Amino acid sequence: MTTATTIASGDRDAVAGGEPHPPAPPVFDPTAAWTLNPKVALRPEPFGALLYHFGTRKLSFLKNLTVVGIVRDLAEHQSADAALAAAGVTDDARPMYLQALTALCESGMIIPQADRPVDQGVNP
Repeated sequence: MTTATTIASGDRDAVAGGEPHPPAPPVFDPTAAWTLNPKVALRPEPFGALLYHFGTRKLSFLKNLTVVGIVRDLAEHQSADAALAAAGVTDDARPMYLQALTALCESGMIIPQADRPVDQGVNP
C-alpha cells in the first residue's frame, strides 16, 4: 500500500534559467526531529490529505489517515520515531511509515526542525 505519492508540475528553475540542480534534500533520519516544511500546505481530504509545496509546486497525496496524523504532528515530537510511537505504529507496520516519511523528506515536504526558519509561523 502506497501512503505518499508526489507529482511534480515541472522544473521551473531549469526553464527560468535558475539552478539546474537544486541542493540535495536531507537524508531522512528517524531519530531526528522533523516538521512540515513552512512552504507546504496540508489539506485534509476524505481519502487522507493533499500536500502542496508552494516553492516547488509539487503535490503529494497522503492516502493513509495515520500518515496524515504523523505528518501533521511531527513538530510536536523529539523525533520521527517518537511521532510513530505516539501514533501507535507497530514494529511490523513501521517500515511502511518510514518509507512514506522518507519520500516526503526527499520531496521537501518535511524538513529537519533545525532547518525550519525561525520567522515562519506554524503550518495550518
